[in-house]
Amino acid sequence: MNKGIMSQRSFCILSGLSGVAGVVLIVLSFNINSGPPPGATTDELVKFGQQNCVTVLWGSWLQAVGPVLIVLFAFALVHLAEATQRLGGWMTFFGATILMTVSLVEITFYISALSSNPAMMPSISLKLISAVQHLYFIVAAPALFLPLGIVLVRSQVLPRLFGYLALILAAAFAALGVIFLLDLTLPGAVTAFAGVQAFWWMAAAITLIIRRGKIPKGVEKKEAVVSQA
Repeated sequence: MNKGIMSQRSFCILSGLSGVAGVVLIVLSFNINSGPPPGATTDELVKFGQQNCVTVLWGSWLQAVGPVLIVLFAFALVHLAEATQRLGGWMTFFGATILMTVSLVEITFYISALSSNPAMMPSISLKLISAVQHLYFIVAAPALFLPLGIVLVRSQVLPRLFGYLALILAAAFAALGVIFLLDLTLPGAVTAFAGVQAFWWMAAAITLIIRRGKIPKGVEKKEAVVSQA
């Protein structure tokens, strides 16, 4: 069997597993780090941080590493679609950078909320977390899903349905960002909507693994040329 095709199949499997692992880590992070109760006083926030320090830190670690694996999967999709030198691919890389920046800033405030010196630090950190969450809807998610959706619609790496769904997600996130722009703290239902993307990433990753033998013609030819060189 052509070594190039075997390499391509292995690449698809490993890339898909990266996406699956990233989603699992993020889901675990939210399950072990549910956050303090709404309306908690300063003393209650300090107490919560002391009692849940370990779970918050592990949740922060999971939430930091998970997106890295998902971004790696997104980059792999761009590579398989041969879009690394096209505007859609460049904008996917740019969107992933924004997403990671927003995510890491939010996680920084998770960790700072554990500090009780000064006493207002937990309250300030929670306010900053709420502010950063706006950025996810306003720019981070749309900046990644929009170009990635365009890349997938124009390729055969995944069924084009995934590309169209990515475009819908980009529009939905952007719309929610505008609709709730004047709310300093996003409603719980809105932040919960962010979890919808996990289903997209998981389904896309599993589909890539299943379709590993269906190599797009352009990629297959390129691999064949490389293997003959």
